[in-house]
Amino acid sequence: MATTDEQLLRGGPEAFGAFYARHERAVFRFFYRRVLDAETAADLSAECFAAALLGAEGYRGEGGAPPVAWLFGIARNVLRRSAEQRRVESRARARLGMPPLVLEDETLAALDRIHAGQLMEHALSYLPPDQAEAVRARIVDEREYDDIARELRTSEAVVRKRVSRGLGALRRRVEDRA
Repeated sequence: MATTDEQLLRGGPEAFGAFYARHERAVFRFFYRRVLDAETAADLSAECFAAALLGAEGYRGEGGAPPVAWLFGIARNVLRRSAEQRRVESRARARLGMPPLVLEDETLAALDRIHAGQLMEHALSYLPPDQAEAVRARIVDEREYDDIARELRTSEAVVRKRVSRGLGALRRRVEDRA
């Protein structure tokens, strides 16, 4: 069975499905971070993978670049062309006879929740572990201070302080980046 990205690219449409499954979240995140809209990011992702499928036979790995670098090169080109045209490009999907991508509201909401969770985890990674744990429990999980304090075997005042310090640090980080 093909296991490397290069083998999956060269293994035909069925193997390409495994390549797609392996990289779909990363490609979606790439687009979502740039367009901040789940539906547009999904359209761009579909076009990127359609273009990759069309070009898979021509993949050569020049300069030792791994297939994922090749894939993100396609993603950058899809994003650039779509920005130039002021609409999501659909040329590769049309060549493959793929119908327009239609996402239900539930799917869009799920994609937004996934991305929001990833953003939160990224933000929390900048905090000391005790503050990150307290902020996650209070803000993300919406737990009560006394419940968190019992779990952490500390006082409610300590938990409140950790949450306050953590949120303050995150606020300063956002303000510094603005």
